[in-house]
Order: sequence, then structure tokens, then C-alpha cells
Amino acid sequence: MSNVYNVAVVVGSLRKASINRKVALALAELAPANLKLKIVEIGDLALYNEDIDGDSPPAAYSTFRQDVGSSDAVLFVTPEYNRSVPAPLKNAIDVGSRPYGKSVWSGKPGAVISVSPGAIGGFGANQHLRQSFVFLNVPCMQQPEAYLGGAGSAFDEAGRLSETVKPFLQSFINAYGQFVEQHKK
Repeated sequence: MSNVYNVAVVVGSLRKASINRKVALALAELAPANLKLKIVEIGDLALYNEDIDGDSPPAAYSTFRQDVGSSDAVLFVTPEYNRSVPAPLKNAIDVGSRPYGKSVWSGKPGAVISVSPGAIGGFGANQHLRQSFVFLNVPCMQQPEAYLGGAGSAFDEAGRLSETVKPFLQSFINAYGQFVEQHKK
């Protein structure tokens, strides 16, 4: 019997009804028994500023760091903005990586799925995020890569996941469950 691993899910979009948030919630429902996914909110994080991150950092910084730090793994679900990650996601990465030497990301098995209504599925954001993983010491699941293009049709009007998208997400989250299991042994 495998262990159950807590996965911090970081959604790059701040919109409550975003497609990315819907995908994150769908992945939580589809997750194999060894993964427990929980969205860690990033919308309340002030722009990272070392001047306010001293002995008494903002409460939102501390809460975020605690939520990610206490997780076993990290999963990023993000749109693409200007061929890169959205500013709030980059800010969350920075908040979690500071103070220097105390990164909450280090060693946590990670994966990324980029979600876009466009045809290429947020390829630029996905690749930029993977570059950050190298510095953050986040072992990244290489395969399967996950780009969800045409994501506007991934859910019906009632918010139900399309039966054509479900197998793709199921395959991705199952592979991630195996990846986490291998890296946490």
C-alpha cells in the first residue's frame, strides 16, 4: 500500500471562475489514492519585497510558506501570459523561495500543466516554469508533458469536465502520482 502525499496546487490564474482553477479542481477529483491535492492561494501575496520580509513577514507570506512547506509535492496549473507565467505565479515562486536558503520548494516533486484557450496550450508558460524548477531544486516530471489547448471547451455550461478531456487529465494525474511515489521513497 502506498503512502498518501499532500500536494500543494498552485493555480496561476487569480480568477475564481478561471479554466485553470476548474482544471485544478478536476485533477483533485481524478487524483489517484496516493495523492491529496489542495489549492494554495496566491492572490493575497504582496509583491515580493525583501524590505517587508524581515523578522515579521506579512501574514500572507507566512501562511503561503507554511502551506507549501508542509506539502510533500507541488503541482502548478497555469495559463500563459505573454509567452510566460502570469505575474502572480512568478511572485508566489519568489515568496516561497525566500529568505535565501529557506526555500519551501526545494526537493518537492513537481509537475506543471498549462491551460489555454489557444491552440498551443500555454507552451511558453510551461517551459518558463520548468526553467525556474531547476533553480528551485524541484524535480520535475518530464513525461507526460501537459499542455491543454482549446481549454474553453474543456467544461460544459454546468461546469462538468468534458468526456474528451477527462482521459488526458486522468493519464497526467496518474503519471504524477507514480512520479511523486518514486521521488518520495
